[in-house]
Amino acid sequence: MHILRPQFRIEQDRALAFAAERGFGAIVAADERGPCASHVPFVVLRRDDSVIVQIHLTAKNPLVALADGNRRFLLIVSGDDAYVSNDWYASRDNVSTWLYEAVHLSGVAHLRALDENRGHGDALLAVSEARLPKQPWDLAKMEPAKRESMLASIRVIDLVVEEIEGQSKLNQHKSDEDHVAVTNQLARAEETGSRRLAGRMRTLRPELEYEFGKRGLETAAG
Repeated sequence: MHILRPQFRIEQDRALAFAAERGFGAIVAADERGPCASHVPFVVLRRDDSVIVQIHLTAKNPLVALADGNRRFLLIVSGDDAYVSNDWYASRDNVSTWLYEAVHLSGVAHLRALDENRGHGDALLAVSEARLPKQPWDLAKMEPAKRESMLASIRVIDLVVEEIEGQSKLNQHKSDEDHVAVTNQLARAEETGSRRLAGRMRTLRPELEYEFGKRGLETAAG
């Protein structure tokens, strides 16, 4: 990942927490024909001293054959993004831009044995169901024959994380006046992601005065 400015860098522990909370990204690897990518849910695990990103793919996915224990994979995890118009700034002669947050996790990918599919499914569902306001659903509630057929159709891959990179581009280098002006514009946006970014920008400089207080931003974000 190219870090545009030092102040945009997300330190590693926070970047890993960001990825784990998102739980969805694009996994990428390449062979002699070029890059191959899939969009996948994932779970972050700790195993001994290693950080593991565990994903699953259908058995016929070309990435399965590439997870040979030698090839490096890249997981791209994107957060919210928002376009910022030139005339949103308080000062003149800025450049229209995009604000965003993203994390890259990379390392060697290893194919797991089929008997680990159930454990992966249980772990992934536990994390995903916990995000919903209901009693969690799990694989034990599934009809056994259908469950085993489903589990047999996937392959689990461990990405042993060797490099963690993160970037939070939230106009940290701009003046207080420009920071407030852009934050206020994002807070008024219809898009939920823009309003969430406004909230995060406010936390970067909480001492400034915004059109939306903390409660107002929470309400605006729904």
